[in-house]
This record gives sequence, C-alpha cells and structure tokens, in this order.
Amino acid sequence: MRRPGALRLNAALATLAVAAATGVVLTMPEASAAVTGSATGYATQNGGTTGGAGGTTVRATTGTAIHAALCGRASSSTPITIEVEGTINHGNTAKVSGESCNTAAGVIELKQISNVTLVGVGSGAVFDQLGIHIRQSSNIIIQNVTVKNVKKSGSPTSNGGDAISMESDVRNVWVDHTTLEASGGESEGYDGLFDMKDNTQYVTLSYSTLRNSGRGGLIGSSESDVSNGYVTFHHNLYENLDSRAPLLRGGIAHIYNNHYVKLNESGINSRAGARAKVDNNYFEDSKDVLGTFYTDAAGYWQVSGNTFDNVTWSAPGTDNKPAGPNPTSNTTVSIPYSYKLDGASCVPGIVAGTAGANKGLKVSDGNCSPQTPDPTPDPTDPTPDPTDPTPDPTDPTPPTGTNLSIGAGADGSSKASGSSYGNVRDGDMSTYWSPAGSTGSVSVKWGTATSVSKVNIREASGSAGSIRTWRVLNGDTGAVLASGSGAGVITVPRTSLKKITFEITGSTGAPKVAEFETYAG
Repeated sequence: MRRPGALRLNAALATLAVAAATGVVLTMPEASAAVTGSATGYATQNGGTTGGAGGTTVRATTGTAIHAALCGRASSSTPITIEVEGTINHGNTAKVSGESCNTAAGVIELKQISNVTLVGVGSGAVFDQLGIHIRQSSNIIIQNVTVKNVKKSGSPTSNGGDAISMESDVRNVWVDHTTLEASGGESEGYDGLFDMKDNTQYVTLSYSTLRNSGRGGLIGSSESDVSNGYVTFHHNLYENLDSRAPLLRGGIAHIYNNHYVKLNESGINSRAGARAKVDNNYFEDSKDVLGTFYTDAAGYWQVSGNTFDNVTWSAPGTDNKPAGPNPTSNTTVSIPYSYKLDGASCVPGIVAGTAGANKGLKVSDGNCSPQTPDPTPDPTDPTPDPTDPTPDPTDPTPPTGTNLSIGAGADGSSKASGSSYGNVRDGDMSTYWSPAGSTGSVSVKWGTATSVSKVNIREASGSAGSIRTWRVLNGDTGAVLASGSGAGVITVPRTSLKKITFEITGSTGAPKVAEFETYAG
C-alpha cells in the first residue's frame, strides 16, 4: 500500500538530499536531453518505447546518483531521463531507498519501474565491472553507454555476470549505440552480454558492439523458458564471440544488417521452436553461424540476402543441425513494423561507422550511408515504408467446416476467477476463459493427432479489442505456427498435432476468450 502523499513527499525530499551529495544535478521538466533518434524494430510495438520522454532530465556521475534519481521521482512511473557521464563502478554505486524505486548496491537496478532513459553524454559513460539489470519493468531506453567486464565469479561480481540483463515480465526496451564487452569466457568469470528471460518481450538492440566474450546473449534461460520474444537485432557488430549471437529459445527474432566477425563455435542458435528472420547480414571468418546447436529441440529460420565470407560448417548430427553450407528457409516470419535494409555487401562499412558507444549516434538511412538523426524526434512521426512487408496471418474470411474444438479437451496457464479452460470449446459465447493477468495461454487438445489449418479466436461480449498481440503454438513441439495482433480468424500452416495453444502476449483491459475454434481447412 502506498503511503499518504505527505510521507511520499518527505521521502522524495530525503532522496534528493542524497542525490545532491552523490553527484546528481536535477534540471527542469522538459529539459533538452541527449537522446537521439527514436525506437526501431519490435520496441516500437505494444504501445512503443519512449523511455523518459517528457519528464525531468538529470545528470549523474556515480551509480549512487543514478539510484537517487530513480528514488527521487514522484512515483515509480514518473518519466525521467538520466544523463550519465564518467565511470560507474562498485565504489560509487550504493543502494538508495524510496517509494519510487527498488535498487541494490553493486548493480544498476531498474526494478519494478517504468518510463526511464539512461543515456551517456559528455566524455562518455562507462559501467566498469557493473551490470545493468532490468526486472519487472517497462518502457526503458539505454543509449550511448559502455558496459564492460561484468563477472559472475571472481571479484567483484555483478548482475550474474551479464552486461545487460532483462527478466521477469519486462516489456518494451530499446538498447541503442552501446558497447558491451568482456575479457574472456565462463572460465574467466564472465557470462552473457545481452540476456533476456522469464517473459521478456518487445526489445530492440541496435547499433551496438558485442565483443570478446564466450557468450553474446540469449532469449530464454532454458528449453522450457519460451515466453520471451519479439526481439529485433539490427546494425550490430558481433566480434570474437564463442557462441550465442544470439541463442534463441522460443519466440520470434528479427535479425538484420548485423556484421558477424570471428564467431568461434556457433552464431545464431535457434532452438526450442524459436523462429528467426535473418536478412542481409554479413558473416565473416566464422563457424556454424546459423542453425540449431547443442540440443535436439529444433528451431527455425527464414533467410534472405545474407553474405557468408569464409564461413565453415560442421556436419549435422543429433544435437547439431547447421543451416549451411547453403542455408535455406524452413519457416516464415511476419514482421509487423516498417524497416529499411542495407545491402549485405555494405554492412561491414555501415556497422563500422555507426555501431557502439561514442560513435556520434549515427544511423543508416537504408542506402549504406551513415546519417545523424534528428536529436528531437517526434514519436508520432510516421515510420518509413517496409522493405519486406509480409501479410498479417489474421484472415477476415470466416472459416467453414466442422469446429474441431467442440468436445475436445482444454488446459492452459493461470486463469482468472470465474473462468474455465473448457469454456473456449463449448460452443457457448456467453462463457469464457480469461488469464489471471494481461498475458496467458489456453490450449485445445485431442487424444489423437488432428490436422488444423485455421483458428478462430472469438472474444466475449464487452471485451472485443482487448487482445492485442498473440502467438499460436504447436502444443506438441512448442513451435510457433503464427503470430500477430487482434482476435479473429488465423491461418496457420496445416499441421497434424494433438494440442494447439493460443498465447496472449499483450492486451488491454481483461482479455476474455469465449471460443477457441479450430478447423481443418
């Protein structure tokens, strides 16, 4: 329960006193911040990612000051832009307490908060042996910072050894023009550079450098952690990594215009039903840059326009299924946002001129030419026409034939009080299933394999439009059959299965599924 307003004000004033003593300078609301450009990729979906736009701007030179700025806000959702300059390390990063924050010493903790921007300014911002941890938070921007040598073992340790990590119901994060680096692999005490797990969605990593690490990053902490996804990776440099560039477990990733150099063991590792759209990347002096590796849980990819320069491929085996030496697509992925592709041949040059911190925040215009974007963009500006538009899997044509769900079984994730899984396959629009929160899944299942090619999701009366984004999964394998937005008729590849799952990944209000109809054709 929140304290009365007077107590919150006193706590805020006390926090600001700490801020004044620890290297933070407050400016007026609407002050000009250093953030340049606007979010791209999947970070533009699910309501978009604007960080601290419209709020107070703060200058911080210590980790304690960053925490103090978060704790000094009126609430945990009050927008704030924190301009960071100098070296942030264990010696200057202490826990700060307050009603609007939940911080910890030895890590920059963005926990249970929203509407925050961290941006490096001036001579640069370096997080030295200190990771950035985003947990149970949304609408976060991290731009123009370096995070290096974060360890999970040895001394000092921070953030589980990850440079930037996201976990536990994280939504809408844009990480841009950052440099994330280590000085070795797990045996030297390092873990991942950019990790997402436990229901993290709508993330973009752009114009960043990831290098000198055993592990680049992952989506999903295990083969069962498949609630993550909708992640875009574009115009990044992956250099001198052993593996995980990235590792995908479930979910959807869009990977385009990245430059991969010296991937020593494997690169894009699509597993456990993950689907990756891999466009116009340049792979160089590397091994096994795309495929399913170290598991028999298959993943999928759609490839186009990539260049493979001195890439070697292993022979396929039970736990290793390289996509090469001649990669071809084994799935299709629908991309809901607009983007422009640079030709693969110019990717090394355009990435060299744009990726990483302290590069002037330059971006590509889709014509292989670095550009400096408008420093004060209007977030409502229209985005460019898509390079590769793909039809939305939602089909307005009503399905015909027998509704295979009638009389079938049903199960799912946690349900709201008063609802039942069985209500989605009883033919009665007056009953429904609803998840316990804004996301969740419900499944229809049969005792024998059944062929399905269309699904019709019908929302209960009064809740139409609540379902925003979703995935349809093969419940037997975890493979994603379709993804999109809005309820209605969904066409999926004709699949023989015993269980099919409708997963709500984003909603407004309380989503209610009255009927989960399935059809053979």
